[in-house]
Amino acid sequence: MASLPTLTKPISETSVFLPKLSNLEFSRSKIRPLTRFNVFKNSKFSSDGQCSPTFDVPLLSCSEVIERMRTSREGHNTKQLYLAMYSSVFGGITTDTAAMVIPMDDHMVHRGHGVFDTAAIMDGYLYELDQHLDRFLGSATMAKIQIPFKRESIRRILIRTVSVSKCRQGSLRYWLSAGPGDFQLSSSGCHQTTLYAIVIKDQSPPDHRGIRVVTSSIPIKPPQFAVMKSVNYLPNALSKMEAEENDAYAAIWLDGDGFVAEGPNMNVAFVTKEKELLMPCFDNILSGCTAKRVVVLAENLVKEGKLRGIRVENVSVEDAKRADEMMLIGSGVLVRSVVQWDEEVIGNGREDPVTQALLNLLLEDMKSGPPTVRVPVPY
Repeated sequence: MASLPTLTKPISETSVFLPKLSNLEFSRSKIRPLTRFNVFKNSKFSSDGQCSPTFDVPLLSCSEVIERMRTSREGHNTKQLYLAMYSSVFGGITTDTAAMVIPMDDHMVHRGHGVFDTAAIMDGYLYELDQHLDRFLGSATMAKIQIPFKRESIRRILIRTVSVSKCRQGSLRYWLSAGPGDFQLSSSGCHQTTLYAIVIKDQSPPDHRGIRVVTSSIPIKPPQFAVMKSVNYLPNALSKMEAEENDAYAAIWLDGDGFVAEGPNMNVAFVTKEKELLMPCFDNILSGCTAKRVVVLAENLVKEGKLRGIRVENVSVEDAKRADEMMLIGSGVLVRSVVQWDEEVIGNGREDPVTQALLNLLLEDMKSGPPTVRVPVPY
């Protein structure tokens, strides 16, 4: 499509918006409106965005749509495989990626009125499912989304979806939405709230090399929205894209008072020169389940003398950049060393021992931790 500066004529006279003005029959008494056929028949957009006369938009049957979606999926090169999906809209689980869809009038789609969470699948166990599920339901309450099932029913649905997928190494992501119903702003017209879940197998190899981060220029979410895990991730996506544009892995947010907050989808922590683990408090940011588990596991390093203590409090940028070690923590990234923030090198600029020790403790916990954090999946 032409950019705004190139539109030298009024919009009503611009071919980008009206490919064939002859399709309109003007008379003093009426204007015959464009129909589906005469708008799209025998016209197409060329590579420069202009309309040319050989394009047609077909009217497809339901079976044709599904087949085209299946073909599109087959031709899509991705490192992630979607192995199973549950939807309360159709009340069951599917393993056909062409059927892994949600209604367009679902308010999660067009209004962002939904919440989600994730649990890792490690060796046939769901890691911290209950901790993530509690946060998930709390987010739904804050978002004024009525929970459609009892907690135990949701838990069984999630475990069953993983079981059907036969995935033993991957992740489970799940959503609660205000539901389908209309395209209004309020959810009052929605039929009922909906639950979705999908099992994802990521084929990317693990990468624990040290990374670079930058300070985000994208405004952080206000605390009311930052503390819930809603689907409104546009600030997060823009922050991640900003980092990539600057050859960095992630962009770090500062809060309204200038203290270190979090990354786009992970928490951040530091090891001070006094060998204390320092983590920003969770008052105005998302309460990271993995980060809180790392705080518990870090007590082992205190007992071993590798850490002198653990503090969760406000962290200034100056103190953060003076730290011996910096790390990102999350269910996706696990524990990953940060070797540079903006132009400042962190510590000695290499992956450091405490960060590595915390990663090892977390991996061990995921593989052989107590029943409180590992839920077996009956395959």
